[in-house]
Amino acid sequence: MGTPHFAATALSALVGGGDELALVVSQPDRPKGRGRHLNATPVKETALAHGLPVTQPESPKDADFLGQIAQIRPDAIIVVAYGRILPPALLALPPLGCLNIHASLLPAHRGAAPVQWSIINGDREVGVSVMRMDASLDTGAVLLQKAIYPATDETAATLFAKLASLGAAALLETLALLKTGGSEAKEQDDRLATWARPLKKEDGLIDWTRPAKELHRLVRGLDPWPTAFSYLDGQKFQFFAPEVVYQSVSKLPGTVLFADKRGLLVACGENALLLREIQAAGKKRLPAASFLLGQKIAPMSRFTPSS
Repeated sequence: MGTPHFAATALSALVGGGDELALVVSQPDRPKGRGRHLNATPVKETALAHGLPVTQPESPKDADFLGQIAQIRPDAIIVVAYGRILPPALLALPPLGCLNIHASLLPAHRGAAPVQWSIINGDREVGVSVMRMDASLDTGAVLLQKAIYPATDETAATLFAKLASLGAAALLETLALLKTGGSEAKEQDDRLATWARPLKKEDGLIDWTRPAKELHRLVRGLDPWPTAFSYLDGQKFQFFAPEVVYQSVSKLPGTVLFADKRGLLVACGENALLLREIQAAGKKRLPAASFLLGQKIAPMSRFTPSS
């Protein structure tokens, strides 16, 4: 059971893992783009490419859907970024449980946006957890964890890709252990739990009074969505590919110190932030050198928190 690319990576691994995949479940196709054409989910596309049966219930609580799963009598149900809360009847059905890949080292970053918040918070170690789901959100007993150290320029996009592969490998290892009785579930310590709440577009609004190192994490953690942004003369600009420049800054936070092929260097509450990729509203994301050929941003102009 899954929907986005993160889940499709796990499905591809399961296809080559030797187990029988009785059914793939994904959310219904949704309209997308200007033409509002229905688009299949990445998990559905992957399933069809491998000739696997797919169902897309509006709700996992649907009686017909639950009856279909009960008839299959699965040994395990794998849930990866499915995007729906499973009913108790489904959680209790498979003997090995409903197994979930969560993109954090639980109990840290329970919730909808663990990858983004791990970057924004500056976690030195990140990873995945394979857990046996229970009735609450991301609170189930952990069967296996794998950790990596994120790169200093890691974005949410690059970390998603790494953790998708790591999670798929962890899932196959967990299944192998469960077959031999070698996996022992470990209960989470709720006292150590943190919450990775869903992100909103307004989370990307830059407060230039914050230190450059914090904004460096924010810009990377919100790439590719919802993106970090600010305003100049009423126009919205989105920023990517940041770099902290450690220098004493006397100008007000948000002041453009230079704008050239290297990027925009903007004064922060502490040090300065070099932004090497820029996107104007309604335009393409471009390297600073290309962007500034078409739009001038004058040194000593100042970004503001509103339009």
